[in-house]
Amino acid sequence: MTQNAPDFSELLGSARHTAIHLEMRDVYSVGDETESFDRFIRTGEADVDPDAPVWDGWTPIAREAVSRGVIMRRARIVSEPVTDYIRFEHALTPVNIALGEQVRWLPRRLASDIALPGNDFWVVDDRLVLFHFWTGEGDWAGHEFFEDPAVVKLCTSAFETVWERGTPHGQYAV
Repeated sequence: MTQNAPDFSELLGSARHTAIHLEMRDVYSVGDETESFDRFIRTGEADVDPDAPVWDGWTPIAREAVSRGVIMRRARIVSEPVTDYIRFEHALTPVNIALGEQVRWLPRRLASDIALPGNDFWVVDDRLVLFHFWTGEGDWAGHEFFEDPAVVKLCTSAFETVWERGTPHGQYAV
C-alpha cells in the first residue's frame, strides 16, 4: 500500500506511457450519474458530447493524458444479458473513444479461468495500482494505492488477458 498517494487527476497526470483500467461490476451507483442514468432509463438517450458539463470531471484529464502520448485502455467484464447500467455505460462509451481511450468488453463467462483481483483498478505505467472499492449496492467506498511489484504484475496480467479476449467497443452489442 502506498502512503500519501496522489488524487486521481494527479495520478493520471503522472502517467508517461500507459494507463489501463479494468471494471468488473454490473452496477455502479455513482451519485453524479443519477440524473443521466435516470434519463437514459426513461428515454434511451445518453449525453455523448465530451464537452457537456456532465463530463467536466473526466474530459480534461483524459484529453491531457492522451495529448502527452499516454495510451489509455479500458476493459469491462460484464454479465450477459447485461444490466441496465451496462447498457447505459455502453451508450456513453463513445465519449471514452472520442477522448482517445480504447475500450473492450468481455462477457463474464469468458473470464472464468482468469486470475482476477477482487476489485476494479487502474495501473499507471506498470508501476502503480489504484484499486477502487464499492459497496454491495454499487456506491463509492474508497480506494487504495499499491506499488508492490507482485500486485502490479497480477493486475497487469489480468488486464492483458481480458484485453486479449475482449471485443472492441464498436463490435460489442448489448
